[in-house]
Amino acid sequence: MSMPEAEAETHPERVASDGDGPGPIGRWLRADPVRAVAIALIAVSVAWRAGLATRGWFSQDEFVIAAQVLDTGLDADYLLRTFNNHLMPGGLLVAWAMVRAAGFATWPWVLLLAVGQAATGIAAYRLLRDLLRPGWGLLIPLCLFVFCPLTLEVSSLWLVGLLVLPMQLALVMAVAAQVRYVRTGRLRHLVAVALWLVFGLLFDTKSLLIVPLLFLLTVFLFTSGGVWRSLATAIRRHWPAWLMLSVLAGAYLAFYVTRPAARELDEPSSVGPVLNFLGDLVGETVVPGLLGGPWRWSYAGDGPPLVDPYDIAKWLSWAVLATLVVVTVRRRPSAGRAWLLLTCYLGLVAALFAITRLGGPLGPLVGVVPRYVADVVLVAAICVGAALLGIKDTDEDEVSAWPVPTVLREPGAFAVGLVSMIVVLATIGVGTLWSTARFGDNWSTKYGRDYLATTQAELAAAPPGTVFFDTAVPDRVIAGYFWPDNLQSHFFRPAERRPTFVTEAARPSTFDDLGRIRPVVVQGRKIVPGPVDGCGHLAQGGQPTRIPLDGYLVEWPYAVHFGYLSSGDSTALFRLGDATREITLRRGLNDLYFLLEGAGDAVEVTVATPGVGVCTELITVGRAVPAS
Repeated sequence: MSMPEAEAETHPERVASDGDGPGPIGRWLRADPVRAVAIALIAVSVAWRAGLATRGWFSQDEFVIAAQVLDTGLDADYLLRTFNNHLMPGGLLVAWAMVRAAGFATWPWVLLLAVGQAATGIAAYRLLRDLLRPGWGLLIPLCLFVFCPLTLEVSSLWLVGLLVLPMQLALVMAVAAQVRYVRTGRLRHLVAVALWLVFGLLFDTKSLLIVPLLFLLTVFLFTSGGVWRSLATAIRRHWPAWLMLSVLAGAYLAFYVTRPAARELDEPSSVGPVLNFLGDLVGETVVPGLLGGPWRWSYAGDGPPLVDPYDIAKWLSWAVLATLVVVTVRRRPSAGRAWLLLTCYLGLVAALFAITRLGGPLGPLVGVVPRYVADVVLVAAICVGAALLGIKDTDEDEVSAWPVPTVLREPGAFAVGLVSMIVVLATIGVGTLWSTARFGDNWSTKYGRDYLATTQAELAAAPPGTVFFDTAVPDRVIAGYFWPDNLQSHFFRPAERRPTFVTEAARPSTFDDLGRIRPVVVQGRKIVPGPVDGCGHLAQGGQPTRIPLDGYLVEWPYAVHFGYLSSGDSTALFRLGDATREITLRRGLNDLYFLLEGAGDAVEVTVATPGVGVCTELITVGRAVPAS
């Protein structure tokens, strides 16, 4: 008998045990069950949000970026331009590649956003694991981050995702590197901080806030004592970090101010809008959002919805947060420093938007736009974790027992408290589910998607030779303040079927608000009745004929409808103020539509061919609109 056979006969139970042992996945799960559950939660969040993203589509800014991408090369002028005052070369590079490769297709963007969410979620868990004391409690701040409804816009709208997801990832990785640097003093961790800051700045100027965040985090979570002692300790011990970060931030700002701004900063004109903004930002958005809100969304067209919480739910969320702060501070005195860190960072974000956004026409809505606080959610997760669990490398002696009030010593009081806590957590969970579902319902309404689908079907069925005037798409697709990127010639650049645009035609077409092809009608100023019976205004060959309008036209690009009866073929010079256009006239009764930018209270027609007479009773100068 061989030795293996003897071994099997002597110890059959060992052989059976080895054969039934866990595989690689089982061993991985048993090695760290908290990690396994965390990865599962991240996967559920990413999959759920990817499903929501597929229900939406491009929105206002995305159409503009897509049009600009197809109108420019990949050069420094394109990458270093500002978009809505955002310097985002990394985002523009990704957009350039994605739009040219996929056009208006949705799934590549959904996949890209899902990968970004997964990377950020995993990085966030690793940070929480390195920063906080271990245990199942790590899942609380992780769930706060990956499921918070305030970040749904980030995972649904690709332009917002291009800005915010890289910033979130840079923030997480920079904080993780800073924590390691503070604990070890090793230079390589400081280099990692710098690299991740640069990475964030490639995608969003707001990544500059990572610099003060790292300083505040070091002061509040890694020093002790009073304010001045904590500040002095942080500066003295880690001055190389502050010097490096200051140099990087200063160099970036010096370059940023040299870039031509798309628009001036929208500074507030008085204190009132600032106070309203702070009330909206903190009271309507951040606090309810961190506790499962807003529960109700306000429709904002094709763009992401705005928060609109119920009053009773809003006040209850404030009560829950206040209770959490009191309990954690009484239990763990250092929790107060974590809450101060969150308050200070929220103050930085509020100050940034108060200075740059409140003075514009959309200023009253800034406080209820959830994407503006997507980074606050991540910082809140860190701070809530620190308040609940404590920092990993601090002594447990600081945790004090909270004397139980007399009323809580009664029989059954503990059970009541436990049930109440479970009810609160369940309510937050259900609120998160409800808020997310309602966001998805709102996000699925996409006027721009329906408009494009209709135009594509209409173009496929249009007869050969159908030509179009280049007019603006409906405001619900692209707002007028994006001109000229709201013109159809820009909008259709990434489309599969594109209209043929002309500036002069006998029967031009345009699209109505639903995307259907309609004949062009010009609405605007008309000519006054002419003096010639049966002719109106008569223009003889070689002689300029002035024809008054029924009102004055300011300088603007206009469409002109010229209805005429000509005795022969000829060309003519059509004048509006200082603007002229040569047009082609045909024998007989005809209509001609053309575009002309000018101003004045009269038009002038000069027929080029001697002996050709042109009668007209119909000239309209104004706006090209679809016929009803």
